[in-house]
Amino acid sequence: MSMLDTFLDFMDRGGFVLWPLLLLSVVTVSIVVERVLFWWRLDSRSGRSRYEKLVEAARLGDRARLSTLAENDPSPYAIFIRHLAPAGSDPDEAAAAFAAEEIRPMLERGSILLSTIVTAAPMLGILGTVVGIIQSFELLGGDATISDPSQVSGGIAEALISTACGLVVALTALFPNMILRGRQERALGRLEALAGAVVSGMRSARTSA
Repeated sequence: MSMLDTFLDFMDRGGFVLWPLLLLSVVTVSIVVERVLFWWRLDSRSGRSRYEKLVEAARLGDRARLSTLAENDPSPYAIFIRHLAPAGSDPDEAAAAFAAEEIRPMLERGSILLSTIVTAAPMLGILGTVVGIIQSFELLGGDATISDPSQVSGGIAEALISTACGLVVALTALFPNMILRGRQERALGRLEALAGAVVSGMRSARTSA
């Protein structure tokens, strides 16, 4: 039996619920891979170095250097600077809050979907469990004589397989989602620190001018 035949046989034994669970697992892996690459680039040594340079220029109130550093940088911190301190503007706390909200979707991309998968996958597994048990009880309560015990065990197997697969998909999404949330909170904290540096630095530069 080929690998494809084995896979299709397993999906058939698990019932129709396994197909949406397969879709959820593919979505989960896709989101996790994309987010891992995103945070790897952002938290790499060069990424941290670019962030530190932005903070240093912001604290000094050096608008020209800050604009130069943020000009070709694709990181959320540089995009935040471009929203917060465009040429000729005087950023304040309200502008910083607005700019942070513009950047938030970039940091939280996929988070809601992963949270939904964590909740939905076990529920789909339970649905498969209920369907499998119903099938088994229909056979046991029917008028026909059961000559092959596998007719009943098939429904029980479907119930157990769907439950196990639902839990596997949920756990696959749960742990990365918690780790990614921690990364998001750290990045939002850095945005807050960067905003404070920009506002205070620009204010000091205006006062001393």
